[in-house]
Amino acid sequence: MLTDIINAAIMGVVEGITEFLPISSTGHLIVAGSLLNFNALGGTFEIFIQLGAVIAVIVFYARELWGQATSLGQTSTQRLWLGILVAFIPAAALGLLLDDFITSVLFSPVVVAIALIVGGIVFIVVERRPNAQTGETRQLEAISLRQALLIGVGQTLALIPGVSRSGATIITGLLSGLDRPTATKFSFYLTIPTLGAATVYSLLRSLDQISGNDIVLLVVGTVVSFAVSLVAIGWLLRYVARNNFVLFGYYRIFAGIVILVLVWTNIIQA
Repeated sequence: MLTDIINAAIMGVVEGITEFLPISSTGHLIVAGSLLNFNALGGTFEIFIQLGAVIAVIVFYARELWGQATSLGQTSTQRLWLGILVAFIPAAALGLLLDDFITSVLFSPVVVAIALIVGGIVFIVVERRPNAQTGETRQLEAISLRQALLIGVGQTLALIPGVSRSGATIITGLLSGLDRPTATKFSFYLTIPTLGAATVYSLLRSLDQISGNDIVLLVVGTVVSFAVSLVAIGWLLRYVARNNFVLFGYYRIFAGIVILVLVWTNIIQA
């Protein structure tokens, strides 16, 4: 049991670091779980501990969220949350339809590796554009429903492990005209309904399989994920204020190649 608790804490660290960085938390959790030989609740654990990241966003933006809650009558607040709802719907609908296929077929280190490499190349290409530094939309409240829908469509790609939810939403945000800090912040806000709904859905599906020991592991993973996510959010916001995402693109390519080598050498199972 102690080994499982330690592994759950390690998985929480991995989730907290990778959820908001554009390098795929699900992909890293699949690989980490394989290396640790840790497979609690058949994938429900990896999804549930994302709740820690959701709570971290709520805590980090608590003052802003409270201000918006007390100003729901304002057009700007209504527009922002309507945009978040529009961006949430595509991935939610497609995720419900393809849930069994995704978990049974796509949850594979090879899929993760390929998605990481392709996504890394996309990041580098997008950030190397001549006008990559000039996004016209620089406030959350100024995001149009069209831009929100494009980001939502981009988020559907993150149903493929290794693509990265934050990476897909930030990239489509940049391509739709948001500047880098605004695209990043909108991605954080979109975490709340997206990961919140995924956590509840996964938990309800696995409720009859959860034992007392599983609850301990879920709590440990979620608490560690929350603490590490708080640090990761602050760090990434400071990073994007001064840098682009090219470095993450190169990391993704390197990580994808390493995973393929680990599979080829049978260190992790394909």
